[in-house]
Amino acid sequence: MSALIIIAAITVFALYLGVRARRGHDMSLEQWTVGGRSFGTAFVFLLMAGEIYTTFTFLGGSGFAYGKGAPVYYILAYGTLAYILSYWMLPPIWRYAKTHRLVSQPHFFSRKYDSPALGTLVALVGVAALIPYLVLQLKGLGIIVATASYGMISSTAAVWIGAAVVTAYVIVSGVRGSAWNSVVKDLMILAIVLFLGIYMPLHYYGGFGNMFRAIDAAKPGFLTFPAKGSSVIWFQSTVLLTALGFFMWPHTFGSIFTAKDERIFRRNAMVLPLYQLILLFVFFVGFAATLKVPGLTGGNIDLSLFRLSLQTFDPWFVGVIGAAGILTALVPGSMILTSASTLLANDVYRGMLNRKASDASVANLARFLVPVVALVAVGFTLQGGETIVALLLMGYSFVTQLLPAVICSLRPNNRATKQGAFCGILAGVAVVAATTTMHLSVGQMLPFLSDSLKDINIGFVALAVNIVVFVVVSAVTKAQPVEQKPAAAH
Repeated sequence: MSALIIIAAITVFALYLGVRARRGHDMSLEQWTVGGRSFGTAFVFLLMAGEIYTTFTFLGGSGFAYGKGAPVYYILAYGTLAYILSYWMLPPIWRYAKTHRLVSQPHFFSRKYDSPALGTLVALVGVAALIPYLVLQLKGLGIIVATASYGMISSTAAVWIGAAVVTAYVIVSGVRGSAWNSVVKDLMILAIVLFLGIYMPLHYYGGFGNMFRAIDAAKPGFLTFPAKGSSVIWFQSTVLLTALGFFMWPHTFGSIFTAKDERIFRRNAMVLPLYQLILLFVFFVGFAATLKVPGLTGGNIDLSLFRLSLQTFDPWFVGVIGAAGILTALVPGSMILTSASTLLANDVYRGMLNRKASDASVANLARFLVPVVALVAVGFTLQGGETIVALLLMGYSFVTQLLPAVICSLRPNNRATKQGAFCGILAGVAVVAATTTMHLSVGQMLPFLSDSLKDINIGFVALAVNIVVFVVVSAVTKAQPVEQKPAAAH
């Protein structure tokens, strides 16, 4: 009961903080979606760090270490590479967004390529990627609450309650609610992850070296990359693919617009790779669980952190761990909901159906769509499905298809055409959809490749098709430098 009380208290506090974040601000479209472009280094840092410390960290990271071993280190590597790229990539995106008063990722594409149709396509791709990412958060939330409450609250009830809480404060406060809650979330998650990552190996094995020696003795080869499947080639290609797609998520791309100064991105690029090292402690918990909580398979590997915690700590402390885990679902979940509803209202409705719609009407529609998107995500969550890591990798394959068009748009003389960008993205997304639906691998699609190359992440096939189509169509449509129009009224 003590665990349930702590979990309930943190959930209510998150709702209070999220709603209170609105105080003193008129929630116009710009305020609701990008915080009035007024966030300083700390808030932008925490919104971007929200991409690292989600339920994926708490459950997927430890579960992947538990079930797969060495391949888990891809999670540590890709964020670090992405932050290095951000040092050069994000400032020009921010400058353009501020000049043209953009409020969403598709808005950026639409203005850069002077193509509302391209903006609409990017919005649809973004929503298609965000839904599995939101499902990931809700799936994690259900696992956390059901386990940490010792079964007193079912996973299904937890998903509904979490979705309701996030929906409520997103409707009221938008991205400001996410920013305020991210402060509490990161403080809690840092303390819990560091403690668990140090305590578990010491408590059960007497130290880190002893833990890895015991695992290697019991499961030879577990701590090295396998020859096939999650091999070194898989690791390298997955790290590169996810690093390239890191800032292509609509909610992460949108967080760029919240900054008040472009220097914020360079400061964060220097600090965030160090922050990423905290993930090691999540992996240590998963490794500690491999011998102490044996037998978890399939999607149940995501339970490893909590199963080990249940047999180690008193209920009240399990409640504290659960409360931190809940915030790792609520904060990114709220950012995803804000982004998805903005995409649908601003970039699908206004971009495709009613270009004369006012900011006020778009903002109202976005708020109306928040519970609709939440309900769709809850429906997919309750159907069950893939492990947390699998869901995330599928979303990454979608959003990475946007990168070629973004990179070309940042060049002083962009010779890519809107037709090339549109067809390239469409082709890449079609390949992702087909390969995901049919569960195809590179080895199955290209059986003539050497065994070492058959483990390349399937997302690279889609990206290669995208780039080829992008280049060819741009050449055929007589690419000329895209002339940017003055900022639109909206």
